[in-house]
Amino acid sequence: MIKNVTIAGGGVLGAQIAYITAFHGFNVTVWGRRDDSIERIKPRIEHLHSVYAKELDLAVKYIGAENPDYPRSFFKDKEEINISRIEELKETNEKVYEGMKYTTDLEEAFSDADLVIEAIAEIVDEKKAFYEKIAPYLKDDAILVTNSSTLLPSTFREYTGREEKFLSLHFANNIHRQNLAEVMKHDKTSDEAFETVIDFAKNIGMYPAVIKKEQPGYILNSILVPVIYSGLTLYGDGVADPVDIDMDWKIGTGSPRGPFEIIDIVGITTVLNIISRRPEASDPNSPIGKAVLKLKEMDRKGHKGIETGQGFYKYK
Repeated sequence: MIKNVTIAGGGVLGAQIAYITAFHGFNVTVWGRRDDSIERIKPRIEHLHSVYAKELDLAVKYIGAENPDYPRSFFKDKEEINISRIEELKETNEKVYEGMKYTTDLEEAFSDADLVIEAIAEIVDEKKAFYEKIAPYLKDDAILVTNSSTLLPSTFREYTGREEKFLSLHFANNIHRQNLAEVMKHDKTSDEAFETVIDFAKNIGMYPAVIKKEQPGYILNSILVPVIYSGLTLYGDGVADPVDIDMDWKIGTGSPRGPFEIIDIVGITTVLNIISRRPEASDPNSPIGKAVLKLKEMDRKGHKGIETGQGFYKYK
């Protein structure tokens, strides 16, 4: 039974995972490598507290609506939206914000965890080193999952010390509304651990997309990354500017966002980590190589996307 959950890494998604998990009643600890890492996490948690508060203030207008656009991780269905439930969740939001626990200590973070969710950078060697570092502190029955968006769990299982209790649990961004969690096993993951993680995803208000075998890019990114890659290729080759590429895609498909708006949401750094692994991305004369150089320049300037207030677009 999962009760105590540790989130390793408090970036854009790590903070969201921590907050939604605590919001649904689990004991959550956020682990960061250093004190300055913790200080960077806290403003993200503060922002999420504000977002949840605004969502709950707006929730009153969803009561009785035929097709309400409500945050799907907050309510099981539209019938659950009522004044009593909204007030209960407002109290929960305050408790979560005031009680969020942070630590840099490995024993404090991992020794009592029933589930550890790794949400550090998409860098293979860093993930391997992290798993080896925490392995001595984990309980025998603790389950370890990676939130990696592209990397396969079999890449890391031998470094975890618990191959049968290791798998992937990948979240989409803005998870209180886009409540998706992709659950993917490798060939040595136990059925028990797999089912436990699927149940956990349901218990924090997610839709668990069950991936029956390893698939690079999972489901979401198998579809999404080629769209982003194509947009960047057009941009790098000077075919069109990001705004026109986005508008073309949105008008032509009915999608709410174009590839560069999605990049701003995901974050420039994460997109660079993913795209830069392609061999052609290292060629500065190729279209994608030219786009990567532009992304790196944005990253150096601190224009990392929505989180910093500017990426391909400016945000208030």
